[in-house]
Amino acid sequence: MRIDISSLTPVQKQAWLQHAIAPRPICFASTIDKDGSVNLSPFSFFNMFSSNPPVVIFSPSRRVRDNTTKHTLQNVLEVAEVVINICDYDMVQQVSLASCEYPKGTDEFTKAGFTKEAASVVKPPMVKEAKVKFECKVKEVKSLGEEGGAGQLVIAEVLVMHVDDSILNAEGTMIDQTKLHHIARLGGDWYCKVDASNLFIVEKPNVKLGIGVDALPASIRSSKILTGNNLGQLANVHEMPLVEPSFEDEKLKNIFQYYSVSPAEMEKEIHLYAKQLLDKGNVTAAWQVLLAADNV
Repeated sequence: MRIDISSLTPVQKQAWLQHAIAPRPICFASTIDKDGSVNLSPFSFFNMFSSNPPVVIFSPSRRVRDNTTKHTLQNVLEVAEVVINICDYDMVQQVSLASCEYPKGTDEFTKAGFTKEAASVVKPPMVKEAKVKFECKVKEVKSLGEEGGAGQLVIAEVLVMHVDDSILNAEGTMIDQTKLHHIARLGGDWYCKVDASNLFIVEKPNVKLGIGVDALPASIRSSKILTGNNLGQLANVHEMPLVEPSFEDEKLKNIFQYYSVSPAEMEKEIHLYAKQLLDKGNVTAAWQVLLAADNV
């Protein structure tokens, strides 16, 4: 299916893009106007864009429906400060409630049942229930257009970060990713939750370069069993592994024994076994299984 974006209505553009570009982290923004009226609202057009200086950007876009601007945008143009509260699963229903378009002057803290907590260096209050919050100064507001749906980028520098002790690791030195159950937006009414059941680790190449898929032996590269992810795992080693004489594996021995008369079936079974090992994250053993097969 090919979609010519220019042929879509603004509502259709928003729907297609939001369903495809996901999950998106949620900025739960607390702002204040020049008269001291506080606003609290979530935005899923949000992310981190620099660590030094520490800069985050979120976009209270112009409303697609009637091209009006949101109170959050109006507030940061009056008082260039914002508290960004990070949303987790314990807050999701209240966060959604705070997205209602209440009249200006309505206190969404009260409407959504959140508790105001004084920030240390900015005027807007923090959400006490949030386990992570950023006190920020707004460096710039950049408009991407004047039509309904046009983004209004709020570029904010993080001044102070608050982290609840309950989500720190055992050493108290960093956030434990398994303890902070982030939520994120998808398309329509869909959200997703991050917890230990759906977390996984992908080893980053960092300084050393992976050998690359093109360097894998042809029998591995053209495997009908190993997936693209599996090939990526194998190709992320820094140099081509060598056969370890001390490597012993009972299942591999059984494969050699039962399929010795059929090389094609043996290769299939070996690749299936290597895939099992790779899916468990055991790249070293998977390489040894594949190398042993090549040396039969």
